[in-house]
Amino acid sequence: MAHINVPEGVPGIRSLVMFRPETGKPLYALAQVLLRDPSPLTPAERELIATHVSARNHCMFCMSSHAAAARELFGAEQEVVDCVIEDPSTAPVTDKMRALLNIAGKVQQSGKSVTPEDVAEARRYGAGDRDIHDTVLIAATFSMFNRYVDGLASLTPTDREAYVPMGKRMATLGYVLPQPQPAS
Repeated sequence: MAHINVPEGVPGIRSLVMFRPETGKPLYALAQVLLRDPSPLTPAERELIATHVSARNHCMFCMSSHAAAARELFGAEQEVVDCVIEDPSTAPVTDKMRALLNIAGKVQQSGKSVTPEDVAEARRYGAGDRDIHDTVLIAATFSMFNRYVDGLASLTPTDREAYVPMGKRMATLGYVLPQPQPAS
């Protein structure tokens, strides 16, 4: 049960955004820019970064919903998502993505944990300034989102299948504000 009075049965951040749309709107706009707007990283890669950070933060809702979106976007290669959740160092990703996931993991701990050597490693595998910037901002943003969702104890489904429609919605529509539920 959530710590505040949010719409019943609405999971995760969606219920919090419905509770306070004036703060939800910029949060959703930021998610849209970070995860769907043009970037040298694919939407699947960006969802993978969000999933990785959320897994490291033990935020079951964000990890599960963004993993579902990443699986949808990876299509036939969706197993990469679970491999990254399990162990990014052995996951079937490019060396560039492995280096970026390392940076994201360091940001999740503390922004000051990212070293010049981490950035040099990402650059060695082809990451440019925008790749590095977007990785750090996604990691920082999702650390905040994870704390927001878990700090207010929003509804977190335990069945993996509950996240499949969320993943499809996020993969196809992006980050659109939920509509208020009609009063009963």
